[in-house]
Amino acid sequence: GFDPPHQSDTRTIYIANRFPQNGLYTPQKFIDNRIISSKYTVWNFVPKNLFEQFRRVANFYFLIIFLVQLMIDTPTSPITSGLPLFFVITVTAIKQGYEDWLRHNSDNEVNGAPVYVVRSGGLVKTRSKNIRVGDIVRVAKDEIFPADLVLLSSDRLDGSCHVTTASLDGETNLKTHVAVPETAVLQTVANLDSLVAVIECQQPEADLYRFMGRMIITQQMEEIVRPLGPESLLLRGARLKNTKEIFGVAVYTGMETKMALNYKSKSQKRSAVEKSMNTFLIIYLIILISEAIISTILKYTWQAEEKWDEPWYNQKTEHQRNSSKILRFISDFLAFLVLYNFIIPISLYVTVEMQKFLGSFFIGWDLDLYHEESDQKAQVNTSDLNEELGQVDYVFTDKTGTLTENEMQFRECSVNGIKYQEINGRLVPEGPTPDSSEGNLPYLSGFSHLSNLAHLTGSSSFRTSPENETELIKGHDLFFKAVSLCHTVQISHVQSDGIGDGPWQASLASPQLEYYASSPDEKALVEAAARIGIVFIGSSEEIMEIKILGKLERYKLLHVLEFDSDRRRMSVIVQACSGEKLLFAKGAESSILPKCIGGEIEKTRIHVDEFALKGLRTLCVAYRQFTPKEYEEIDRRLFEARTALQQREEKLAEVFQFIERDLVLLGATAVEDRLQDKVRETIEALRMAGIKVWVLTGDKHETAVSVSLSCGHFHRTMNILELINQKSDNECAEQLRQLARRIKEDHVIQHGLVVDGTSLSLALREHERLFMEVCRNCSAVLCCRMAPLQKAKVIRLIKISPERPITLAVGDGANDVSMIQEAHVGIGIMGKEGRQAARNSDYAIARFKFLSKLLFVHGHFYYIRIATLVQYFFYKNVCFITPQFLYQFYCLFSQQTLYDSMYLTLYNICFTSLPVLIYSLLEQHVDPHVLQNKPTLYRDISKNRLLSIKTFLYWTILGFSHAFIFFFGSYFLMGKDISLLGNGQMFGNWTFGTLVFTVMVITVTVKMALETHFWTWINHLVTWGSIIFYFIFSLFYSGILWPFLSSQNMYFVFIQLLSSGSAWFAIILMVVTCLFLDVVKKVFDRQLHPTSTEKAQLTETNASVKCLDSMCCFPGEAASASVRRMLERALGRCGPAHLSRSWSASDPFCTNDRSVLTLSTMDSSTC
Repeated sequence: GFDPPHQSDTRTIYIANRFPQNGLYTPQKFIDNRIISSKYTVWNFVPKNLFEQFRRVANFYFLIIFLVQLMIDTPTSPITSGLPLFFVITVTAIKQGYEDWLRHNSDNEVNGAPVYVVRSGGLVKTRSKNIRVGDIVRVAKDEIFPADLVLLSSDRLDGSCHVTTASLDGETNLKTHVAVPETAVLQTVANLDSLVAVIECQQPEADLYRFMGRMIITQQMEEIVRPLGPESLLLRGARLKNTKEIFGVAVYTGMETKMALNYKSKSQKRSAVEKSMNTFLIIYLIILISEAIISTILKYTWQAEEKWDEPWYNQKTEHQRNSSKILRFISDFLAFLVLYNFIIPISLYVTVEMQKFLGSFFIGWDLDLYHEESDQKAQVNTSDLNEELGQVDYVFTDKTGTLTENEMQFRECSVNGIKYQEINGRLVPEGPTPDSSEGNLPYLSGFSHLSNLAHLTGSSSFRTSPENETELIKGHDLFFKAVSLCHTVQISHVQSDGIGDGPWQASLASPQLEYYASSPDEKALVEAAARIGIVFIGSSEEIMEIKILGKLERYKLLHVLEFDSDRRRMSVIVQACSGEKLLFAKGAESSILPKCIGGEIEKTRIHVDEFALKGLRTLCVAYRQFTPKEYEEIDRRLFEARTALQQREEKLAEVFQFIERDLVLLGATAVEDRLQDKVRETIEALRMAGIKVWVLTGDKHETAVSVSLSCGHFHRTMNILELINQKSDNECAEQLRQLARRIKEDHVIQHGLVVDGTSLSLALREHERLFMEVCRNCSAVLCCRMAPLQKAKVIRLIKISPERPITLAVGDGANDVSMIQEAHVGIGIMGKEGRQAARNSDYAIARFKFLSKLLFVHGHFYYIRIATLVQYFFYKNVCFITPQFLYQFYCLFSQQTLYDSMYLTLYNICFTSLPVLIYSLLEQHVDPHVLQNKPTLYRDISKNRLLSIKTFLYWTILGFSHAFIFFFGSYFLMGKDISLLGNGQMFGNWTFGTLVFTVMVITVTVKMALETHFWTWINHLVTWGSIIFYFIFSLFYSGILWPFLSSQNMYFVFIQLLSSGSAWFAIILMVVTCLFLDVVKKVFDRQLHPTSTEKAQLTETNASVKCLDSMCCFPGEAASASVRRMLERALGRCGPAHLSRSWSASDPFCTNDRSVLTLSTMDSSTC
């Protein structure tokens, strides 16, 4: 985000922009309400884009070469550099311009949304971008707030409204916001128009949960001051729920809203491969400059002798004799530079751009990444980072909606020590009932069974003596009453077309109810009670109404003891119709069970542990009955604590402890935040691949830990360390030191770390290194209660750590955008929280489970392909230019070119471009299934291993050695005046150059063929087609006198070369010599130091020819002996040991072109 510049620490906002009339006031300037996520404008696109592109070493270098060719007389034409450069710049600019145009469109959609503003006594419809600070805005139900507003009034008398901030912090629960009492009563436009008030508040800041200000209201010439806090602020991006309409005054607009401040500016992401390419280019630039300097110095050394300075056949002109030596030296140096400049391959950038662009389609086409239910396929928003998917070290993921489905479902409960499961809206006791003829009779399929005890006796769990039955029923009744009353759920009475919130609606007494809760667990529990027959109808003023099997019961709500993270429970005190006063409490088992003195405590504790092991979120429910005297004291103490001016929080905590004791345990509930499909397997696979997984969530600590355990992010065997609720720097530092000590002392166990937002900001402020040390030694880290910008900060911290790991962020809401943009690779989940994450990401997928295929298969392939492509390009250009350099030693450094200019231009464009492009699109060195099933293979390519200096040097040395063989092989063949033609003619310099060029084209093409593991008809076509095309082109080119060429150097040269048997022999000999060394090295490497990937290739090859084993016959079967020996030699694998299994018709077979399909059972005995 950015911190906007401001003159003062506070801003003064006159509501409805009614400025004081005394003339002395100068209004503060505020920005408009436009959101800008695009990078370019029409005016700055050309200069900004050109600047970004010329930051690439190769682009800048070719621009310089192009200018040199224009300025001085050089051996080659300026077109050879200018045309490819223009092509690269144009293609890239079009691609980036199109991507930014899409961003502009989405911005215009947001900024042009219609809104209603109160102006001059009426409602005026305008566009979102026209809202100014101070405007009163009207927002209706289910609309998104267009700016950060301070709530003035709602359709409720108390001025409250409910909001969901799912797209900001990932929480789907409802939050309650309240207006100050003086403005809450102004519920009409006319009333609001008469409001005279001023808001003073802090300047914009990114923290979503902080807001401080005050409102000064003038009523009857008297000023009333009211404090404003986060409960008064409605954030842009949040959505109004369960409230017909609200009026609010805009305090922060546009890029100053908290949502926008949590966005990061979109910076150009560059992959590790591109950075390696730039490093290699610089090394090659040094080689190029060295070659040019050596050639220039040797030229002048040679010319120091009189006879070589001005030989009789090449006299200098008067101008040349009088020109400055320094200028001549510079001119010669630049001419050599141009002559050798092909060592820097600009076509590499064209090929890489094409490979990335075309390669990205494979992700969209992959049916394994298609989600049928939502009809969504994977999207690629940035093709520049394909290979980065193969380099990930850290995965940072959001929790709600990314790992989970964002839907809570009631699963089980324990009532009075008996465990029940919910099956089809009915509660069924767990465990078999052998003595029941009908099996388990469902308990409570509605509460109708309560009136008829005979129904209950069908289940053995309920077979009790008659006097206990009433007790038992009472216990169950009370449990579900507690669930239906102990909550802060709100109700929306929807129209009869009912936008329900789940399957529970069908079984409700009144299907027009829609529940909204501040916690999704509460909502799931109230819905479950409704399905079972105790329906919460709603609360008005202080009355809560529930229907038990159609019979209405009213309870007076006396007090709500709110949930807090220290107590980890919430309670309500209600008065029943009979006048008895009851406390219902629910909370984590660690906070309820110690307070209980009655009920089935031990049985319930065992059940709660069983629920937790299944990854369910558990709550315990208990109650207490008060005598009139006890309640009087409680009421008095609560009133005193709530009105205390000093230490109010401590006093309330003390009273809550006093009230919530001596409880009777009713039971426990188990709710599931349904994990997405295959999340556990995906996280496990990521871990096996050597990737560390961090979960960053805005959720509460307990919820986050529970989901981490259920999705396999934390293991049960893990030692979980906590850094939470730290209040000061010193406390935080001390805690971190303790954790570091514990990790050192206990290095056998795996550790998981839980840290919350406040502790994290303290840790990052002063103790970054200590915090990072603790994190690096933990195999899993969970950060909860995180603000969006904190997520980005954590990723930044990891990015800049000494190892410089590659990070990947996955999220589905607007609150994840900043971390998606900060990480090297950002992946958006197309979820239920809007499309902001998917729009701002580099890749968008429909489900978290698709991540494994995206990384282990696509990432692996893209990285292997592009790494080989880059190395191969440098190799073939070294092969191309080194003979040119060596040739200068034999032509007195006269800058004579070895190859014809047509060959110079077409070498990279036509003769050698297609095989490597097709390789970089289709290569599969291992079967995709093997890669996905063996995540450990991902480690083979991590840390940019295939583009290390070692492999780079290998390819470069290989290029130089091949170039020496091409040049000196040809030279020794023809260097001594030997006639190689039948008519006694000698070969000239163009024939010599063409011979070198022919050997080179064949060698580099066959070298690419040796690198290819996955052959398709396209590979065969382009590989052998390139060689054939070269021969056909050369025959045409040298067989005709072309009228538009200034010199006809090549006329008949190629035909003459091919008519010599010795030349053919030389070509074959040199190609075999070059590639033989390479093949030998490969064989030795594979035998002595095979990588996991090479072992997998071997296993896979064995699997695909295994059915040939059945053709092998064994000693004593003379008829097939010759076949056996032949196959033994061919495969080196036949023998009884290899016949480990027989093939059956049902066996799975790989579907690629290397597998052999057998249709019937084969066995060695059938041989």
